[in-house]
Amino acid sequence: MLRNGIPRDAFTFSILLKASTSVRSLPFALSIHQHIIVHGYMTDVYIASSLIQSYAKCGEINQAHKIFSQMHERNVVPWTAIVGSYALKGDLNRAFSLYNQMRQQDIRPNSVTFLSLLSGISVLAYLQCVHACVVRYGFELDIMVSNSLLNIYNRCREVKCAKKLFETMSLRDIVTWNSLISGYAQNGCLRECVDLLSKMRKEKTGPDQQTLASIASVVANEGDLRLGKSIHAQVIISGFQSDEHVATTVVGMYLKYGNTDTAFQLFDQVETRDIISWTAMISGLVQSDQADKALYVFCRMLQSSVVPSSATIASILAACAHLGSLIVGRSIHGYVVSQGLILDIPAYNSLLALYAKCNHLNCCHALFDRMKYLDVVSWNVIINGFAQNGFLYEAFSLFNKMITSGEKPDSVTVVSLLQVCASMGVLHLGKWVQNFIIRNGLDSSIKVGTALVDMYSKCGNLQAAQRCFTGIPQPDLVSWSALIAGYGNHGKGYRALKLYSDFLETGMKPNHIIFLSVLSACSHAGLVSEGLALYQSMLEDFSIKPNMKHHACLIDLLCRAGRLEEAYSMVVEMLPGPTLDILGILLDACKNKKMAKLGDVITMRILELKPENAANYVQLAQCYASMRKWDGVGEVWTKMRSLGLKKTPGWSFIVINGIVSVFHMGHGTHPEYKEIVQTVSMLDDVMRTSNPPNGFKSPESRNLPPLTAVSLLLYTAELEG
Repeated sequence: MLRNGIPRDAFTFSILLKASTSVRSLPFALSIHQHIIVHGYMTDVYIASSLIQSYAKCGEINQAHKIFSQMHERNVVPWTAIVGSYALKGDLNRAFSLYNQMRQQDIRPNSVTFLSLLSGISVLAYLQCVHACVVRYGFELDIMVSNSLLNIYNRCREVKCAKKLFETMSLRDIVTWNSLISGYAQNGCLRECVDLLSKMRKEKTGPDQQTLASIASVVANEGDLRLGKSIHAQVIISGFQSDEHVATTVVGMYLKYGNTDTAFQLFDQVETRDIISWTAMISGLVQSDQADKALYVFCRMLQSSVVPSSATIASILAACAHLGSLIVGRSIHGYVVSQGLILDIPAYNSLLALYAKCNHLNCCHALFDRMKYLDVVSWNVIINGFAQNGFLYEAFSLFNKMITSGEKPDSVTVVSLLQVCASMGVLHLGKWVQNFIIRNGLDSSIKVGTALVDMYSKCGNLQAAQRCFTGIPQPDLVSWSALIAGYGNHGKGYRALKLYSDFLETGMKPNHIIFLSVLSACSHAGLVSEGLALYQSMLEDFSIKPNMKHHACLIDLLCRAGRLEEAYSMVVEMLPGPTLDILGILLDACKNKKMAKLGDVITMRILELKPENAANYVQLAQCYASMRKWDGVGEVWTKMRSLGLKKTPGWSFIVINGIVSVFHMGHGTHPEYKEIVQTVSMLDDVMRTSNPPNGFKSPESRNLPPLTAVSLLLYTAELEG
């Protein structure tokens, strides 16, 4: 047009500005602005308004406001443009201030003004103000404005307000119905969604693809297979089974139900599958605990020449982590590097989790150090990886680095640290973590409170565990179970039973974990009648089918009470197939009670199961030895040697300054082994004589290494006690 000398008019620049706004090209907007000035169209209200919108979409809000300020004539169009610009940016205070200035100048807003304001609102108070203005100026009958209000109410999680607005609307279209259904679906309101679908059909308004996709998603999370099949039938009747978005949602619904065959059948029927469909299928299989099939789908996707996205890589790496398949995970990592794929933080976090779960912490740490961007999940993954594998010092060192880097730890971070403190019995570090939790306001989480209860219970401080439990506003099943198990493991059976009674008074129904904790408490305390009554209550009152752990607790309870025949009868009659652990409990009881005949029977049952664990053979040998059946002892040891089994030596550990020192029975590999032996020998001499020998000095004066010093102090304290 410029080359041919064709004249430009206002309509030309309006089209160009719309194009500039759609592509959000600042250089293009600047070039058009120059031509508008040259040709004298800056006084045109509509062109200036379009220019304001163009600059605002390009992020140049100051330039947009400058153009607005220089306008001599301003009607509702430029006012709407500048108000919408600030609303789009998220500066609602400035947007509402300009809106009020417009009203003060007696310029009446139109429907576009309200739609522009609503575009940037996500706070209920602002939404209610706009809604009031819409009613005041009589735009509540404008279906576009009402639909926008309805949508924003859903965004603010105010579905009840959305329902009230919906009921006052005299005009409704398919967008109106879909907005309300989507709001209910996001809040998990299944019945309301189904009712609205029925009303839509009665009013002959739909449904369309979005309607059925929204309902299918909520049915997958809240409904059952029967209802899901009904929705699937609605999809077929409406003719949307070939729609990619609807088909993907229905496939995900069947995956949630564990109906993999139907999901695969529907997935194969989709003619054009994009990366979203493939990723949804892979992610759904991983979430349905079918990681092996997710790998199969991933291979099919690569064969179809579809390039995986970052979300796809994150899902398939999660599948590898679930399977513990380091080889496949590494090959996928290699594929990402060779193809030059750009991953986002969630994908890198999945890769970190894979290496951490497969106990390749060096690779995990190396990848972590190379990541340019880290979020709280990245830190949590690597801290939890070291914590779960027992590396106490490294976990706390990473925690300190996390704080130094400016990343704020969350409840997941501190729960990981509390778990490792609980598993290793490191009470002083657990207390330090609790102080951090209190200082940073993380103590309101149920998971954190439960982790504190578990940590203090396992470290033997039941009073602190009880205080932490009392501080939980609304304890859940896991919280109650942790406290009950804590008292039970320390032999306080009656206290555990009292807690179980208190738990029932809350109105919550016990699950199999609660019963396992209470039965274990009865077993440790020898409360036979109480344990049997609980077992019957689990079956009759709560219809909970006991598993092998419940049976093991009951067998152990009977064995501790000397009722071995009854315990064995239960094993034979009630259990479909006793495990080695249950038979081992019975065998130990036979050894303690000198019941040789029953011990022989149980021994034969154990040998029939062909145990591959050396500990089972050692247990048999000890049982034979206690009954003075030396031939049996020899046969067991011979059997162990023929199978190439070796007993794992006994071991213990001690934590000093965050460093874990492990001691194995019969091993002299510890770096301070000689000093420890000398100290123990010296202490043995001291304990054999009533008074310490002359010249015996304290650890401080002898400058012994820390580990030896601690050992000496422990023995000295025991001697003085």
